[in-house]
Amino acid sequence: MNWKSYIKRTWKYWAIGIFSLIFITLIVLFSFRARILKLVVKEVITRVEGKYPVKFTIGKADFSDYNTVRMENIALVPIGRDTLMRTRNIDVEISLKSMLFFRPVFSELTIENAFLTAKKHNGEDNYGFLMKKKKATAPRDTNTSRNYGDLLNRLIETAFENVPDKVHFRNFKVIYESDRREINVVMPELSIEDGNIRTAIAVQTDSLVNKLRVNGFIDPDEYFISASLYTEDPAGIRLPYIKERFDAKISFDTLHLSLRDKVFRKERLTVRGTARVNNLELNHPKVADTDVRVNNGAIDYVITLGENYYSLDSLSKVTVNKMVVYPQASLVTKPSKQISLKLRSAKTEANDFFQSLPEGMFETFDGLKAQGYLTYRMNLFVDMAKVDSLKFDSDLDAQYFNILEYGKTDFRKLNHPFEHTVYEYGKPLRTFVVGPPNPNFTPYNQISSYLKNAILTSEDPRFFTHKGFHQGAFRHSLIANIKKNDFVRGGSTISMQLVKNVFLTRKKTIARKAEEVLIVWLIENNRITTKQRMFEVYLNIIEWGPNVYGIREASRFFFSKHPSQLNLAESLYLASIIPSPKLYRYSFDAYGNFRSRPRYYFKLISGIMRRKGLISDYEYNSLYPAVNLQGRARDLIVTATPVDTTVVDNLPIDIDFEAPIDLLD
Repeated sequence: MNWKSYIKRTWKYWAIGIFSLIFITLIVLFSFRARILKLVVKEVITRVEGKYPVKFTIGKADFSDYNTVRMENIALVPIGRDTLMRTRNIDVEISLKSMLFFRPVFSELTIENAFLTAKKHNGEDNYGFLMKKKKATAPRDTNTSRNYGDLLNRLIETAFENVPDKVHFRNFKVIYESDRREINVVMPELSIEDGNIRTAIAVQTDSLVNKLRVNGFIDPDEYFISASLYTEDPAGIRLPYIKERFDAKISFDTLHLSLRDKVFRKERLTVRGTARVNNLELNHPKVADTDVRVNNGAIDYVITLGENYYSLDSLSKVTVNKMVVYPQASLVTKPSKQISLKLRSAKTEANDFFQSLPEGMFETFDGLKAQGYLTYRMNLFVDMAKVDSLKFDSDLDAQYFNILEYGKTDFRKLNHPFEHTVYEYGKPLRTFVVGPPNPNFTPYNQISSYLKNAILTSEDPRFFTHKGFHQGAFRHSLIANIKKNDFVRGGSTISMQLVKNVFLTRKKTIARKAEEVLIVWLIENNRITTKQRMFEVYLNIIEWGPNVYGIREASRFFFSKHPSQLNLAESLYLASIIPSPKLYRYSFDAYGNFRSRPRYYFKLISGIMRRKGLISDYEYNSLYPAVNLQGRARDLIVTATPVDTTVVDNLPIDIDFEAPIDLLD
């Protein structure tokens, strides 16, 4: 027997049989495709109406050619509500094979004259049913959490797997109506062909109109999509609701977003992509007094999501104008919430560093020119179950750094007499000279050592040794703020308080705090002035009472003395009211006796001063928590007839004295 000939004949017969079966199947399928289509349409309608309380209708569905179905007059009407969606025509190129399994797969989709109208009036809407959760069939396991990585992975895969090869939308409109606003979205045309996305969109929100264009590319097989959103409107793209919801305004010229890759492994999803924005403008009262502008901003992100885990990988990169920063962040939610954040900037030329700072946030540096290189790093870790173990460090490192030219603000003015303006609630209250031309100015060596040491002990014990910052103090301020879930402690050094008073406004904004930190770094690390001069200016400008500024006015207001004559008790009292000078009267009762909190402060600070050798044992043991008020302060504080001198401890306003920094380390 010729086995080769036998195998060849057998294979030929099998091939003929297989192809004959496929051919016959296609003929049968083609012959019954209209009936199959009706069954598929009926099944789709049944599924939609079974899942939602709606009436779903497809007026007509027929094959217009071999594998293209035309559906007409489609409508989705919630029971007892206005029509949510209606479409005149839909043409789909459909896989006949997929129809056999009642899961139609589209290769080309054309939709004409589609209208989506969402309404909400008097608390009733026609779309809420889409967002209602399914009733749980079994109690949820409280020991497990929803895996958002798995959820997002399934969402991405479903979206990409159902993208037809070709999509054409013509005259697509979306309308949202409520008691408060109306939104109209008009898309004259949308096309996806050979992966290229093109569309124009007009969005009107109340009186705000954005005319947008979108260009992009999509590759469903690689889970890749890239799109650019831009406008030719000089006002840029403006985001609605931001002003009303967050009291902010945001606009930009161009926004580019992309998803380059996704990997789902060990129940965690990692996505990679980019986001870029041009001419971003932000206005928010907590950020800055004026518009904040970033000409070019971008992030190359690597994000991982899993059960109880979220992270921004160290491979991510943020670009702000000419400055590059490498962020790394993670959030673990169980068994306790743990937050980690690391920042590291690339080595940046000094001029590029200052020119990259967002406009509107660092106005004092406008025009500043420097040479050398700057590198910033920051590390933060906190376990919310062990807040006291919080870790934090931050540093701006300079190499060959030198200021060549001061710009809008010359920080060297601290070395000479200068005019200082005091602001009250954002308005100028008074202006005076800080220096010998002012008769109220008191030189450093004419100020009581008791006062200087009391202030250093309570406000900034390491002032003469640190370079403007005390990371231990800042760390403890973070701990206190986290525990109280509010801003209750600032952690500012004397250097920072001085800069805030001399060069900046008193408004509590992110921009002002960031500017304050950078000015302090420049002054301290470039030795623009001496520590003694900084402390001298500080003592001559800070507030100590009603229109009382500087130590000479304070000494006269409270005790009718020169600053050099202040004793230990008087110095401790003046140091105690620096955090809240407007509340100076609440340290006393109506007879001029101290309440309980000032007495506690006296004991605490004087005890530290004794241990440091700033006062003797005799001075500490002889200290009595009382002062002899004189001058205008006595007339404002002592209002009772001196009959009963019992100390009253009911403080009408709760004043918290911060523990000195050296007790926290």
